[in-house]
Amino acid sequence: MQDIKLNGTVFYRMLRRGLEVLEENRAAVDALNVFPVPDGDTGTNMVLTMRSAVKEMEKSGSDSLSELVAAVSLGSLMGARGNSGVILSQLLRGMAKNLGGKEEASGLELAQALQLGVKTAYKAVMKPVEGTILTVSREAAEGALRAAKKKATLKEILDAALICGEESLVHTPDLLSVLKKAGVVDAGGKGFILILRGAREALGFLEEGLLDSETAEPDRSKSLPPTDRQSVALSLPDTASGIIPKTGEIPYLYCTEVMVRGSNLPLNTLRKEMVDMGDGDSLLVVGTEQVAKVHVHTNHPGRVMEICLKFGTLHQVKVDNMQEQHREMVELGLVTDPSAKETNNPQKNEANDVNAVTEPLLPAVLVEPVAKKIGLVAVAMGSGIAKILRSLGVEQIVEGGQTMNPSIEELVQAVNRIPVSQVMILPNNSNIILAAEQAAAIIEKEVRVVPTRSLAQAIGALVAFDPDQSLEENFQAMLNGSKQVKSGEVTFAVRDSQIGEMEIKANQVIGLAEGEIKVVGDEPAAVVKDLLAQIVDEDDELISLFYGEEVESEQVKKLEEELKERFPDCEVECHLGGQSLYYYLISVE
Repeated sequence: MQDIKLNGTVFYRMLRRGLEVLEENRAAVDALNVFPVPDGDTGTNMVLTMRSAVKEMEKSGSDSLSELVAAVSLGSLMGARGNSGVILSQLLRGMAKNLGGKEEASGLELAQALQLGVKTAYKAVMKPVEGTILTVSREAAEGALRAAKKKATLKEILDAALICGEESLVHTPDLLSVLKKAGVVDAGGKGFILILRGAREALGFLEEGLLDSETAEPDRSKSLPPTDRQSVALSLPDTASGIIPKTGEIPYLYCTEVMVRGSNLPLNTLRKEMVDMGDGDSLLVVGTEQVAKVHVHTNHPGRVMEICLKFGTLHQVKVDNMQEQHREMVELGLVTDPSAKETNNPQKNEANDVNAVTEPLLPAVLVEPVAKKIGLVAVAMGSGIAKILRSLGVEQIVEGGQTMNPSIEELVQAVNRIPVSQVMILPNNSNIILAAEQAAAIIEKEVRVVPTRSLAQAIGALVAFDPDQSLEENFQAMLNGSKQVKSGEVTFAVRDSQIGEMEIKANQVIGLAEGEIKVVGDEPAAVVKDLLAQIVDEDDELISLFYGEEVESEQVKKLEEELKERFPDCEVECHLGGQSLYYYLISVE
């Protein structure tokens, strides 16, 4: 039987099937959480990252391997969510770099691409930890390379990768004690194996003649449906996602998009001519030397087409009346918050085979002018928490938290919406820090990430912010400020578990201090009191509670009075946080 060659169609089908298998098992991957708290989101983050990669391939309208790997590189980067999603995006970007410029690849070249993907992923992590997706992908890639050197077929190479990867996954608890204690394997590694398994299944379908690898176009008739928070945003043009304050305040009426195809496309020159046109905002020029995507808001779409025609042929031309779209969204109830974010505007990718140049959004459309020289972006879950952060000077709030990490693209867009050249990002969750750092690396502005892991740390950092100080001085001050507060969380257990000597049953209330489970009980208020008894010491002066959407105000009032009696030397404040899943978020300082 003749070996299948890795061309664009085969590559698309491999990744598409990989996504499908991952999505079919998403809940199982999410459940592989080392703690029984309701924030298992590794499977979700990897699905959304893969969805972005596959959607970018579909948007390209191409069956060229070189163009599809470039699309995957861009899509996975901008759609990456959480630590697992960012690492997955780096695996894909490294692979894309190795396959760039090829229209057909051998099994050996695929194995080498897997190797480069692993190297890229390791470099992206400041302190790589073995026993994670990094180990699983590395050992899978090593297995693939050994098979490729023995002249194995493409299918046999993936078989070898799967065997080595699955064996590696089984041994992840031996390398990471926290996995062994929880009795689980690494969730990211499991997700990677599922993607690999799907890719292998696609090759099986092709080999059995169920699909044609040479002549059939990739089946894009069944476009990927939106999922979770992206359900509206991914199905609408980027300008219809709620960022326009009022229908009458749209200075540039038409959202204009066009794909330009040619040879040796000069992206910088194309961008300059678009800027010199002097009519529009939200300019985006992204692509390769063969294909470029142009996006701009303008009152003269015809001028955009004329400029693009100088450089190549036009494809996938799309012009939308944003005023009409916004009115429709309001009528449908899909747009209610003027500060809602854009979710579908790709930004810059620094991979060698993908170049992107962006023009920052003009402030007159999106935000009120600000006097200070440093902008602030923060991630928050819950309308009450967002309001509190805004009161402390944050201009842009990115929705997200424990169970729905924002993508790199969303963080990039938030930074670009602030009309200053220096910006601080506060991720406020340990699983968002890596994505924030990747966003900072691809933005033309000067961006620093204060590695806040909780709301409490964010408040400590923001209190230390001084608009008259430099970016570096503020970074150090905010870093120190974030360390001056203690944080706690009260939520519920999603499964039975044993943490040290604590036996936890599903649905019991649990209290965490600095991310570690300290208290187990049956009632949120009681757990708050027991948790604070372990956190508060004689030097503390302020206890702040941020209660979630499921907590009644009467319960909060009663708890507040009890805490004032129990901790008479501390001031007690209670605020509506509005967060889901967590009864209370706690700050002590």
